[in-house]
Amino acid sequence: MNVQGLLKAKGDRVVTTYPVMTIQTIIRRMTLEKIGAVVVVDLANGRIVGIISERDITRALSENGPELLKMRVAKVMTRSVKTCTPQDNVKHVMAVMTRSRIRHLPVIDDGRLCGIISIGDVVKNRLEEMELEVNIMRDACITARYAAAF
Repeated sequence: MNVQGLLKAKGDRVVTTYPVMTIQTIIRRMTLEKIGAVVVVDLANGRIVGIISERDITRALSENGPELLKMRVAKVMTRSVKTCTPQDNVKHVMAVMTRSRIRHLPVIDDGRLCGIISIGDVVKNRLEEMELEVNIMRDACITARYAAAF
């Protein structure tokens, strides 16, 4: 399966923010949306300039304490954003996430943000694939036993 298949199953909605927003606002938004990361886009052209995740916020909290809440997203976000395309294979994306130790990948198609996938999406897909494989193997075994009995 490819990333496009994942997006078909989960949807292509992406929560975005701007670098000038406060961390307090982002934390509130992440809580309301029940998400772990927000893509940061340039106010002028909508291009990705970063991503801010729960991990980024936790690290910044340990360094800045309660003052973090007043800080701007630009001070805390990860600027080097790994991305994928709808055509990328899910196994490739899983390897990128594992190797880079990241949990979210924005999906870019023709220079445009068209979705985001999480490690949860990838794991769910892999579990579904494995369940299908197990069912096929079980059915094959049952058929072979039945054929051998007659």
